[in-house]
Amino acid sequence: MEDIIKQAKTMEETDRKCPNCGATMDYSPESGGLYCPYCEYREEIPLQGEDGEEAAQELSFKDAELRGNCDWGAEKKTVICKACGAESVYDALQISNECPYCGSNQVTEAKGVNTLAPNGVCPFLISDKQAGANFGKWIKRQLFCPSKAKKSARPDSFKGVYLPYWTFDSQTFSHYTAQYGKDRTQTNKEGDTVTVTDWYRTSGDYSRFFNDELVAASSRHDKNMLQRIEPYRTEENKAYRPEYVAGFISERYSVGLDQGWENAKVSMKRKLRSHIESHIKRVNHADKVSNLNFSTIFSGVTYKYLLLPLWLSSFRYKDKTYEFLVNGQTGKVGGKIPISPLRVAIALLLGIGFVALLIWLFSNGN
Repeated sequence: MEDIIKQAKTMEETDRKCPNCGATMDYSPESGGLYCPYCEYREEIPLQGEDGEEAAQELSFKDAELRGNCDWGAEKKTVICKACGAESVYDALQISNECPYCGSNQVTEAKGVNTLAPNGVCPFLISDKQAGANFGKWIKRQLFCPSKAKKSARPDSFKGVYLPYWTFDSQTFSHYTAQYGKDRTQTNKEGDTVTVTDWYRTSGDYSRFFNDELVAASSRHDKNMLQRIEPYRTEENKAYRPEYVAGFISERYSVGLDQGWENAKVSMKRKLRSHIESHIKRVNHADKVSNLNFSTIFSGVTYKYLLLPLWLSSFRYKDKTYEFLVNGQTGKVGGKIPISPLRVAIALLLGIGFVALLIWLFSNGN
């Protein structure tokens, strides 16, 4: 299949040149505005988005028209740099990048053909230097990581990326049936004290409101890795403006609104199971819950399409590359690290020894 190449125009708001020295201005996490790295000139970004809103507004899920997943396949787009005239070819999934020849920002239209445009963005608050410092602290706390890896781990150059996410609000109403157990102690025929559980049947209703249930809208990244750096403070979002993504890579969604909602329901039901179990224990002063079954109705569903910030980097250890992420808003770190079998074995032995000591002390105490 031949590549489909379309030309995309860059946004004038992000092709800003410093009025003092003429250099390209990027978004700065430190200042929260546009910043010139050469003469340190700063410029504020208007708070309001294109629709006059300061933050992303909740949108009706049932009224959304563009709902499907996006298979961008081999589609490409060309971007002609306004600064140097060079032509670059990008994946159609990308909203923003930098000119590889002169470093100018290349932010294109956020809305593609038959796709929604983001209505909010959580700008970077953590700089690349802060991300590196957080990584250093994080890897030192990894118990099973070899000491040599901790000492040699130096993150490669950071890549700032805005990834697409859906957030969903919904009122939920669940009807459940279950059994709850109450523990009591009694003495058996041998004179030993044992715990016995008495079981009772129960049923009832449980309602809960979910606010900003977060779902990754990208199919290109490891979801487990992304979840390690959550949560994001999504209520602190700002109405989307292209200036916020200037100097960073950002991508469109490939997981559509309908699929995002299905993923959100799976996540909410998992949380509801835990909440309902806690509810049953609290109401019945119970110790255990089993055989829980419930059905849920979702109502008043709304959504937002946000771009959320993260820093990507990696380090090498023994000819293998280990990737990690840093939440660009909170600084939380997550990633993969080398594991020392020796450290794992020592931890297991210490754990077994501790359990054996407790058993010995309990046995001798009675």
